[in-house]
Parts: sequence; C-alpha cells; structure tokens
Amino acid sequence: MRKWLPLAAVCLGTFMLLVDVTIVVVALPDMARSLHTSFADLQWVMDVYALALAALLLGLGSLADRIGHRQVYVAGVAVFALASLACGLADDPAVLIAFRGIQGVGGAAMLATTTALVARLYHGRDRGVAFGIWGAVSGAASAAGPILGGLLTEYLDWRWIFFVNLPISVLAIAMTMKYVPALPGDRRRGMDLPGMAAFTVAAGAVTYALIKGSDYGWTSGATLGLFALAALALLLFLLIEPRRAQPMLDLALFRRGSFTGLMVTAVLLSVAAFSYLAYTSLWLQSVRGMGPVAAGLACLPMSAAAFVFASLGGRFLHGVSPRLTLGVGMLLIGGGALLMTVIDAGSTWTALVAGFMVTGVGVGLSTPALASTAMAAVPPERAGMASGAVNTARQLGNALGIAVLGVVFHAGLSGSLRNHEGSISADALAGGQAAPVIAHAAPERRGMVEEMVHAAFADGLRDVFWVSGVLGVLGGLVALTLIRRPAAPARPPRGPAPHATAQQADAASAPAAA
Repeated sequence: MRKWLPLAAVCLGTFMLLVDVTIVVVALPDMARSLHTSFADLQWVMDVYALALAALLLGLGSLADRIGHRQVYVAGVAVFALASLACGLADDPAVLIAFRGIQGVGGAAMLATTTALVARLYHGRDRGVAFGIWGAVSGAASAAGPILGGLLTEYLDWRWIFFVNLPISVLAIAMTMKYVPALPGDRRRGMDLPGMAAFTVAAGAVTYALIKGSDYGWTSGATLGLFALAALALLLFLLIEPRRAQPMLDLALFRRGSFTGLMVTAVLLSVAAFSYLAYTSLWLQSVRGMGPVAAGLACLPMSAAAFVFASLGGRFLHGVSPRLTLGVGMLLIGGGALLMTVIDAGSTWTALVAGFMVTGVGVGLSTPALASTAMAAVPPERAGMASGAVNTARQLGNALGIAVLGVVFHAGLSGSLRNHEGSISADALAGGQAAPVIAHAAPERRGMVEEMVHAAFADGLRDVFWVSGVLGVLGGLVALTLIRRPAAPARPPRGPAPHATAQQADAASAPAAA
C-alpha cells in the first residue's frame, strides 16, 4: 500500500482544487443575500477561478518542468490555502472575487503538476491504475462540488466552503513532503514570459467580453474592443511561440490531428458536462424551493457514476484506444445533456436524474483518458507542458462555458418573458430572486406570475441543455475522427540508449494520445 501514498497526496490536492470549481454553485443564493451581489458578480465568483486556472496552467507547467514538479505543487497548495482563508473572511463581492482569482493561481500550480507527478512516479500497468484513480477523483470532484457545497452551506455557512480547504491543504503538504520524491527539473529551460502574458490577456479578454456582453450590448464598442484585444493577444501568442527556444506550448504538436483533437475534446468536455450546473442549481433552489443540501444531492447520480466508471476504466480499459474511450465518453456526455431537455414548467429534480447518470458515465470514461493521452504526447521532461495544455483546455472550457451558457440562459429567460404582460426582470430571476418576484406580485396575479417564472426557467434551462448536448456530441465526433494511436511515441529516440532512464523507457511503452 505504501507505493500508493504519493498518489494519495497528489489526489488530495486534485480533489480540493477541482471541487472548488463547482462547490460555489449551490452557495450562490446565500452569497447573493449575504454580499448583495448582481448576476454578473455571481458569474465572476465562479468564472474568475476557472479563468485563473486556464490562463496560468501552461506557464506554471513550464515553470514546474524547470524547477521541479513537487516544489511547484507544494507552493500551489500553500497559496490555495491562504487565498481560501481570505475568501472565507471576505465581506465584499469585489474582495471575494479578487481572492478567488488568487485561489485560482494556487490551483493552477497544483493542476499543472498533478498529472506530471503521476506520470513520473508510476510506470507500466501501475500507471494505468494510477491515472484511473486520478481520473476517478478528478471526475467525481467536479460533480461532488455541489453536494459538499450544499452540506457546508446549509449546516454551517457559505464561508465554510472555503475554510474547509485549510486542514486538507495542511494534510496534502505534509503527505507530499514525506512521500513524494523531489525529482529534479531542467534548470536549462527558460521561462516564456511573453507567451504567458499574451495567452493570459487573450483568455481574460474573451471571457470578460462574453460575461459583460449582454450588459454592454453585443455590438457596443466595449464588447467589440474586448474581442479585438483577445484576437490580437492570441495572434501575438501564435507569433511568439515558434520563436522561443523553450516555448510555453510547442505549437508543432498541433500539426498532428490527434493532439488538436485532444485539445478540442478537453474544451468541449468541460462545457458540456459541468458549465450548466450553476444554472441548474439556481433553478433547484430559487424556483423549486430546495435547500442547498437537497440541490447538491440532486447532482449525486453524476458524481457517483463518474467515480465508479473512472475507477473501472483505469483498471480494465488500459489497452483500449483513447479514440474510443474519449469518443464514446463525449457522446454519452452529450446524450446526458440532451436527456435533460425534457424539462418543462412542472418538472422537478427527478427530470434530471437520467441525464446526470449518463453524463457521469461519460465523464468517468473521458477524464482519465485525457490525462494519460496528454502525458504520452511529449517526452517525460515536458510532462508539465502536456499537463498544463490539457488542463488549460479543460479549465478554459469551463470558464467560457459558464459565460456562454449564461448568455444562452439569460436569452431563454428573456424570450419566455417577452410575450407576457407585466415587468418581470430576467436579471432578477437569473440572480436567484424568483421567490421574491413571486411574493411581491399582487395577490390576484400571484398564480399567473408563478406560472410565468416556472415556464421562463424551464425555457432557459432547456436552451442550455440543448447547447450543452450538441457540444458534447460534437466533442465525441471530433475524438472519433481525429484522435489516433500512433505506432511510436512523440519524438522517439533514434535508437535504444544504454543510459536511458526508466521514465523515458516507460513513456515509450505508454499508450500514446496523438
């Protein structure tokens, strides 16, 4: 059992940082009442964390390749813990959002190194089992976030969704320092600061534009300017990277369809599987009247299915082509979202159960395959870059998914309300104020207003599920079409070298992703 203690240390951090992507979902109504937030504020509490993860993963992965993966992982856990404390003490939305961003910085350092550590610590069949367990933990963590958030919010306070990270962080650091060896990095590698800056600006500008576009107006100068800034920063990133001796991301990998397919699949997985949870939680609590615990438990079918199938997949699907595991997994994720389009004005949480279960199976199949295939795409010494690339795609997908689906959800609410008399605000409903809207209606109109609110939420969520389902199916088709297992690993050596390391030999025998 001792050989799995390093994996336990890595999985502790993985679970904690991924839980925090979705743990705030069911706490949003309580946060809104406590901090008097707007709809945009609610989005930013979720989105700034995912955005920090997406923007910094590549750069911190490169840093980890240079100075060592364990060092960066431990530093990330420490930053994450301190930022969690500050989030729990925040008494202003701006302060909470700022420290959520810093929490994302620590999470990025952790996520950029977890899969790299697993790849360097385990070999052969043990590696397949390790990635299966890691995938089970990471897949279940995102789905378990609403459950844990509900328990902490209802029985303690929403602030405890952050305070709970402190003892877990201490345990993760202690176990890492004791059981995870400090494998040396490559000090000869430089830091790609220009590339990091350009990518961060591009990711931040496009996400901010998507979140604020409905407020500014989609054709306004501010919105178009943000999109233009994002496009310019992305162009600069594409021009900078080929000219760097040690680029943050080796763009040559994208010449191979398999790697491109892997990145596209990673983006679409997060959008299709997790981004709609925020709006589902608002419906369950503000319209259906469920408490935080009950709303979180509604997501249990997804969490349980993801954990079980990721665990089984790592053990029994070790030799199966990633094209099949990713393709079938994504089709199931898309199918699960489409199953939830049956929602209507009279639906309860039970309308989501079948869709959550099918989605959870897809998440369980796909998540371990994403990690292991990314590791096989590069030599062991660039494991941080590969880990950063695939996790950047996932977290950028989550950040953009929350923003895009927020637009879809708001448009669905507005469209449903537009044909009714009265002045029900779509912003109020999207901000979790359905109950006050109904309560403040005149007694003779209250029944009609309640019916309008239920219908509007159902229309908005149905649109969100349709978009998520289509994107999930698209991800499955991309994976089945583009991802292939090559005859040889990426950058193979010219011949067997007598001084080759065990890690290099193992990488050559690992199932390749691209």
